[in-house]
Amino acid sequence: ALDAPSTSVCTAVLHPDRLPCATPPVSQEECEGKGCCYSLGDPAAPCYYGNTVTAQCTTDGQFSIAVSRDVTLPPLILDSVHLVSGHGSSCIPVAKSNAFVLYRFPLSACGTTFQEAGNQGVYENQLVADRDVRSWSTGSITRDSTFRLHVSCSYSTGDFLPLNVQVFTLPPPPLVSQYGPLTLELRIATDQQYSRYYVNSDYPVIKLLRDPVYMEVRILQRTDPNLALVLHQCWATPSSNPMQQPQWPILVDGCPYTGDNYQTKLIPVGAASGLQFPSHYQRFIINTFTFVDLASQKALSGPVYFHCSASACVPSAMESCKTLCTMTRARRAPEKQASENAPRYLVTTEGPVDFQNTEADQTLEQKAQCNNPIKLATIGDKAACLSAEYSLANK
Repeated sequence: ALDAPSTSVCTAVLHPDRLPCATPPVSQEECEGKGCCYSLGDPAAPCYYGNTVTAQCTTDGQFSIAVSRDVTLPPLILDSVHLVSGHGSSCIPVAKSNAFVLYRFPLSACGTTFQEAGNQGVYENQLVADRDVRSWSTGSITRDSTFRLHVSCSYSTGDFLPLNVQVFTLPPPPLVSQYGPLTLELRIATDQQYSRYYVNSDYPVIKLLRDPVYMEVRILQRTDPNLALVLHQCWATPSSNPMQQPQWPILVDGCPYTGDNYQTKLIPVGAASGLQFPSHYQRFIINTFTFVDLASQKALSGPVYFHCSASACVPSAMESCKTLCTMTRARRAPEKQASENAPRYLVTTEGPVDFQNTEADQTLEQKAQCNNPIKLATIGDKAACLSAEYSLANK
């Protein structure tokens, strides 16, 4: 039997997200012996998987692997998880919920490898998660974790061997900025209400992949209520040099870059904002990402810097000073010519922002005893016990 999961692993699973680990009736001892959680208050499904990875090598010669989306930060996209070599109908998930995916397949199927040494046979397989990599002419990014799970079952006449889990998290690149022109400021708010902004003592600010970042560009030292701020281009680079390669576009001609799967969100700034000069402000929200090396497809650690080019505009009959964006293509309004000819200024945030996941290693040992011998044709009539060992990397 396996060790029972910790209380925190069980309570972290919301009731609607529970995936049954055993069919009732099942006792608490039987449930926890499978490495699963038990709830007396849920007679319909008292035995369910915990908020982790639960791997079993069953007595009938099957791999059983349940993966929680919250085993990594940011959470896994469960639809991207698959067996490395398994492509048959028996190699797809047998169950899935919003929070879990469950694989169950024979030891002899789905690309499982087998090695025999003396009186011991070892079966091994791997689960991985694909990453959505977005590419542009000067760079590539991803917001997905890297997940790799190695499972091995050792059948012998001895006891169960430990079940080991190692979790590695990849640090997302940090964001840092340089001072811009005196007339403009690019700053980062701490919340979506833009009620407070990070100051020097707050930096570096740590962000996880896909975390929202609330950006604001404003005009300084001007009191003309007719003056309007116009954003042209906003982009990210891995250094404070705005010309550094690779680059990733945030705004193109003032509109969200349509090639991003997490498109930048423009926030209207009007009289309801309570600002004295709302037209002096532009706000938008981005989701944290990391650059990817095109050759190796590996996420790059290190800083990410944000830059914007902007100009001041005075509305007139010929110039509305507004940017109109369509769903199909980011494009400035036809009456843009006056603002297009205005001087442009480069501006960045006041202080550094560090987009970083903390690297963490975890080892989980699950010990069990073999009570009944297992007989498999592939290893003759030898009595067999099992062990499962796997590792996953979140990079």
